Amino acid sequence: MYEYHILSQLKKYSGAKKCFHMPGHKAKGEFKKYFPVADLDVTELPYSDNLMMPDGIIAAAQKDIAEITGAYKSLILTDGSSCGVKAMLYALSKRGNKVIVPRNSHASVWDGCRVLGLEPVVVQGVEKEGVMMPPSPELIETLMVNDAGIAGILMVTPDYYGNIAPLESYAAAAHRHGRIFAADGAHGAHLVFEKDKKGYAGTYADVWVDGAHKTLPTLTQGAVLNVKSSDLYEDVKTGVQLFGTTSPSYPVMASVEYGYKYIANNPKIYERAKTAAKTFRESTSAALTFFPSDDWAKLAIDFKPLGVSPVRVLHRLEKKGVYAELSDGRYILFYLSAVTDGGELNMLKDRLPAAITYKKNKGTYIGKAPIPEGERTYSYQYALKRPWEAVELKDAEGRMSACNAGVTPPCIPVVIAGEIITPAVIHTLSVSKHTYGLDDGLIRVVKKS
Repeated sequence: MYEYHILSQLKKYSGAKKCFHMPGHKAKGEFKKYFPVADLDVTELPYSDNLMMPDGIIAAAQKDIAEITGAYKSLILTDGSSCGVKAMLYALSKRGNKVIVPRNSHASVWDGCRVLGLEPVVVQGVEKEGVMMPPSPELIETLMVNDAGIAGILMVTPDYYGNIAPLESYAAAAHRHGRIFAADGAHGAHLVFEKDKKGYAGTYADVWVDGAHKTLPTLTQGAVLNVKSSDLYEDVKTGVQLFGTTSPSYPVMASVEYGYKYIANNPKIYERAKTAAKTFRESTSAALTFFPSDDWAKLAIDFKPLGVSPVRVLHRLEKKGVYAELSDGRYILFYLSAVTDGGELNMLKDRLPAAITYKKNKGTYIGKAPIPEGERTYSYQYALKRPWEAVELKDAEGRMSACNAGVTPPCIPVVIAGEIITPAVIHTLSVSKHTYGLDDGLIRVVKKS
């Protein structure tokens, strides 16, 4: 059984006077009443170790997490997976000036490339039932063979819809040519508890990030960056120091350690969640169509066969207190975790039919915009450095984008800097409720010379 090093120590000293050090709430008064975790929210003290240079409870926690994930070293992050992604890109930037990335990469990938001066070599897989699939290993290998400037690849696995990339093939291709295989495994931390770690990014990646807070019992922003060998460790660690905070949250750190160890200590909890998800799928399969996910924790229900708008269904569910991860115009994604139980899914099973068959929802399906295939005329870095102007989105067709713009969640761009803005891009950004890259309906485009 694993011990909770950080949590145990914080609880041991929770009654200590906190009058003369940060944080400013001092764990007292009305603040403590409204935020009971205040007693555990401390700074770097003699008993609490230091995340930047750990040699106590944090070091012990990271050592245990590395044992669970199969890493040479594991680094706790309190800035989410985004910090880990940028740290991986920093390590790659020391080995080349380009990196192969899939089009459905998270915003942090593009931001990291921008800051570090890396040129993203964008690859796109085929479309399957309205969802972008992982790019082919053959395409990736061809790109590496033809461009010595490519430091490696940074692949998403699993993605939001539960597609697990061909990890073994990616790793083999990268290693044949002396390149790094980095993985954004933000949505797959739970897969480390699969038999033989099947589908887990760390099975084959040289360096990978786990979004612990997404699918493990961990507080939001809790993540782990894992390194397979000592060769990469120093650069990765430097990357974390560059992009991470110097004031990490101790409750978040404690919860990261807890998330891994709670499941490792209680494997039946994980199996219970898997069984509940399987039962839900099987018991509703006659009425519902699911995207064929590789990951049991992603339940994406296809509303195209139902002829009903998923946005409208989601609105009805929210009135009943049921909140999904997202709706993309075709699917509603119900995002499960290692602690999901049958009661929760039974509640969804009870409430979903009424939301679908609600009389005003009949025949409302419109469909999602097609997946963009960007027409690129100039590089990403070139477009970001050119003079730009802001224009109305409706007037941007045919212009070169000077920024990334997309929909959140899942924080994936529909147009990338250097690409030409198409009618499909305009439509997607116009009809989406939550977007980024737009400012009061304006989008940045490269000025015409």
